[in-house]
Amino acid sequence: MAEAQLFVSQDEFICSMCLDTLTDPVTIPCGHNFCLKCITNYWDHSQECRCPQCREKFNTRPALQRNNLLNEVIKKLKKTTLSPPPPQNYSSPGDMECDFCTGKKFRALKSCLTCMASYCQTHLQPHYDGDALKHHKLVDPDRNLKEKLCEKHQKTLEIFCKTDDSCICMMCVVTGHNGHKMVELETEREEKEPWS
Repeated sequence: MAEAQLFVSQDEFICSMCLDTLTDPVTIPCGHNFCLKCITNYWDHSQECRCPQCREKFNTRPALQRNNLLNEVIKKLKKTTLSPPPPQNYSSPGDMECDFCTGKKFRALKSCLTCMASYCQTHLQPHYDGDALKHHKLVDPDRNLKEKLCEKHQKTLEIFCKTDDSCICMMCVVTGHNGHKMVELETEREEKEPWS
């Protein structure tokens, strides 16, 4: 069975009293979670036994036991938050950077000739998963994406016009190269570079 991935942040495990990550979390009868120390101090200094969050009143002070499952989740989350992604994923001088990473940039794995952008593994994923992007043309990271666009139409250069000895886009085929001898750009590249 495939393992499901769950994306949560440490912010989702904050005690509403101390505004820090839950420590020794306890769940009270209304379902809210607090640090054991926070809720104990609150009830020790209060006339009534209420939930500080929803204000539900309890007739007797509930017995508090640590929520072991929540505690384990928080421990694992802290571990993953504290350990940064492997450094080999970060771009280094000479590497192509992801156009969508903010802060420290990851190394681009692919460039998209349709989007005219380069992507790291995380930002590339929608090109594999999404129906709208899966037909885009992905290539190895390329610093010269702008050179692969037709200057006149701003479309991807896909055709080689043998008559004019130039790379052209599909709009050029229709608008200015009628009757010319043309081949796909890849075919022409393979003919000119047979040993690469």
